[in-house]
Amino acid sequence: MDGVIGKFQLKIKDRESAGNILGETLKDVVKKEDRNDTLVLGIPRGGIIIAEIIARKLSCGFDLLISKRLRAPHNEELAIGAVMEDGTTYLNELVINELKISSEYIKSEILNQLEETRRLARLYKHGNKFYLESNDIDWKNKTIIIVDDGAATGSTITAAIRSIRKSNNPERLVVAIPVSPKGTIILLKNEGIDHIEVITSPQNHNFTSIEQYYQNFDQVTDNQVLDIIKSSLRK
Repeated sequence: MDGVIGKFQLKIKDRESAGNILGETLKDVVKKEDRNDTLVLGIPRGGIIIAEIIARKLSCGFDLLISKRLRAPHNEELAIGAVMEDGTTYLNELVINELKISSEYIKSEILNQLEETRRLARLYKHGNKFYLESNDIDWKNKTIIIVDDGAATGSTITAAIRSIRKSNNPERLVVAIPVSPKGTIILLKNEGIDHIEVITSPQNHNFTSIEQYYQNFDQVTDNQVLDIIKSSLRK
């Protein structure tokens, strides 16, 4: 099932509610016998809340996947691509060409956001004793579920898909997101994933922002992410 709800304008209560919905629907996608070899990867910050709930519901592994969007000049909310901690980069050439963004700006933004991914890695992983003591999960040859709290352009998830395929040879690759416009869903499917689970997928002309489809979309803090790591990875 590619969409839980297709035709209705839906307001999801919050990220916790989204995690519970996706966790239940994914039980039909990942069978019990496959869950020992399944890993749920949350993209910080908002995706971490949802991913941890999904992993708990499926009784499978949980980890972090750091992807940062590349911001358009003069509009930080518009993604022109994304970069991963390992340097894997996705560029949305259509948007870049339409906005006539210079290669110099793109190179500078990639470096800035790459540094941010590494800062987050140091904060969440390398400097976190709970993570280092508890997380020895092997990512290779598993069913991997990539989770975020929504996908507007799909840039961060596209970069994540490409990074995982390059280095981890997944047995199966699934994307789970609460909300994403139909055009973005098509783009993500074109990345060759095995399945995408989405709660609501509005027509492009109805979509303004991810926040539009949540009743509560409060900003997630680093401390919240660290608390989730501490509570989940030590179980």
